[in-house]
Amino acid sequence: MRKEIGTIICTGRSPCASEFDFVVTDNSSPIPVRKGQFVEVKTEEGIIIGQVTEVVKTNRYFMHADAVREFERSGYLVSSIFPVDRWEYIIGKAIALAVLTKNGIERVTFPPSPGDRVFLADEEVLPKFLGFDMANGVEIGTLMYHDVPVRLDLTRLLQKHVAILAMSGAGKSYLASILMEELLLRRPEQGRIGVIVIDVHGEYVSMAEKCEDSNLIDFSDKISVIDASYFQISVPLLSERDLAEYQPQMTPIQIRELGRIISARRRKMLEKGEPYDLKQIIQDVERDERIQPRTKEALLGWLYDLESTGLFGPTESPILENIIKPGHATIIDLSGIVSLRKKQIIVAYMLRRLFDLRKRNVIPPFLAIIEEAHQFCPEARRELAISKSIIETIAREGRKFFASLCLISQRPVRLSTTALSQCNTHIILRITNPYDLKHIGESCEGIDKSTLDAVTTLNVGEALIVGEATNFPVFVKIRTRKSRELKYSVRLEEVARRFEEFSDRQLSEFYDNSI
Repeated sequence: MRKEIGTIICTGRSPCASEFDFVVTDNSSPIPVRKGQFVEVKTEEGIIIGQVTEVVKTNRYFMHADAVREFERSGYLVSSIFPVDRWEYIIGKAIALAVLTKNGIERVTFPPSPGDRVFLADEEVLPKFLGFDMANGVEIGTLMYHDVPVRLDLTRLLQKHVAILAMSGAGKSYLASILMEELLLRRPEQGRIGVIVIDVHGEYVSMAEKCEDSNLIDFSDKISVIDASYFQISVPLLSERDLAEYQPQMTPIQIRELGRIISARRRKMLEKGEPYDLKQIIQDVERDERIQPRTKEALLGWLYDLESTGLFGPTESPILENIIKPGHATIIDLSGIVSLRKKQIIVAYMLRRLFDLRKRNVIPPFLAIIEEAHQFCPEARRELAISKSIIETIAREGRKFFASLCLISQRPVRLSTTALSQCNTHIILRITNPYDLKHIGESCEGIDKSTLDAVTTLNVGEALIVGEATNFPVFVKIRTRKSRELKYSVRLEEVARRFEEFSDRQLSEFYDNSI
């Protein structure tokens, strides 16, 4: 049964086709309505679904500040003289989102009438109205102020990419781990995709560890971890353009000469069946007398620089074709690598290879979760980010081949506008930096100023979802994880306690061994 909470009133331009105000008449609860709740009104067009944008309390006896001050200064409380409790009332302000008709969801073109009853939105109607997939959707939490699970359609959420944006400590990685859980728990008949995680700080690694807690789900058989310190790029798989991507300062002449050297080396490999590495390419360049001395000197400098990274070899390790499996996640642990340039080379190679494999249908559809995305795809110049080009390419073209991105960043203003604007779904947790908020507002469709302002008031574990995944912006209470906690979600006090216990044990063992 629908719960009646108020009556529409006339206040300025309300009611109109875009908004309406109502006085709260429900006395059954101390908090009958909240900002962000969905309400409904029956009209000539159909049932208008609205969202409360503001809640105002008022009382006629407290409208004149000078009168209240004089009463209080005389030693009397206004409430002791006047029946103030009878005249306090609540006004709700709501925007009209859409109207439910027999033909479906349509735009509101005619306002409700003053005196029309306002109800809390039917929680059986809300999922359909908001575009949730209650049967096979990805459940990330519950709708704030409503007992409705938020189950997002997989295609609408991921095919056109998703961005998770928040300040440090607001729960970005926690939310990403929940998204991983949902994807790994899907059954074959629901449609499963592969997941690859670019883990900058090694915080997701704990998800792959064996979990003995019976209250949690053990994902160790569905998650693999690859230490990027042992990552190797296959030189025979690279063209001169690929190598030039890692050295953006190469000139067209240098790239042309390098292409000639690589073509000759590949012919030899096909004849003898022996793979080659970067050292052999360097040797070929050194021996080739047709290259101009200045061009050769510069080209060798670029190639020696790449060789010094230790990332290039005759074969690929791991074999990327084997790490993407339906219902399986692979974590690329970059925490052991200090150099940002080396991280970018690894990410650039890996994403370009996976995208090529996906276009040829060699691997299943996949989602690439990129932590600290502003490091790999910044708004800065291309030569400052080797991996920027392929990330923007997948952002623009990936949906055609079912290669999806999840970009996670605590500094949206530093993230490529091209990549961010191609993410048709934004999940925004708490952000207070005005420059980041402005950047989100400019790059995110479907978010207005009042909704954006609400982002600054979100608590940890609360999020705003806007874009392709939902028909309208929704505020969500993120659900609790089903797997073991992430590495950096442990409280500081707990880490400090463990360190002291470990130090005391080490000291005790030292003295025991000394006696």
